[in-house]
Amino acid sequence: MADSGDGEGGTGRPRREQARARVTRAALLSAGRDCFVAAGFAQTSVSEIVARAGSGVGTLYHHFGGKNELYLALYEDYQVRQEQRAAAAVARARAGGVAEPVGLFVAGARAFLDGCWEERDLAQLFLEGNGPAGFDLLARSRNRRWMRGNARLLEPGQQPFGEALTLVLTTVTAEAGREVVVRVSREDATAFRDEVLVLLARIAEVP
Repeated sequence: MADSGDGEGGTGRPRREQARARVTRAALLSAGRDCFVAAGFAQTSVSEIVARAGSGVGTLYHHFGGKNELYLALYEDYQVRQEQRAAAAVARARAGGVAEPVGLFVAGARAFLDGCWEERDLAQLFLEGNGPAGFDLLARSRNRRWMRGNARLLEPGQQPFGEALTLVLTTVTAEAGREVVVRVSREDATAFRDEVLVLLARIAEVP
């Protein structure tokens, strides 16, 4: 007889355990985000995080290994969301008929800057750079990954100034993100974003 999945040997229990683990992990990440944004990494204690999450210290260490790893996981999740925003924007631009590499880059940059505003509390936390040991290394690794992705998109071998142009456009976009997160309103952030996007297109118009 086929197992219904409800018994001891079925798949029901592992699935329920996995679902609970996902919920617990999400609660810890949400609590960590709130605590780190409010007080900074160094000033936030594990006890504050687990109290906000309605969990226990052992549970946090089980899922993340500690406060440091929780912070790094928040950063990784944020970067993945930014990558997904940019990739989706580039795909939409391609579907809309944009084929020129710089136009695709600008579409991705727009989504990146919008993401900075949408998650400005978290973005500003990471931009301040006061994270745990290992954060700087992770951030540099992520930046190199971003640069490689932009190089594939911009096809530097086909562009004047090649890799230098990729570096400049990526750096301008990153620095613009730092400014977007401190704007006082969405309207202000959007106006600044649009100025940056025009500038990026002009920088790419090299002789």
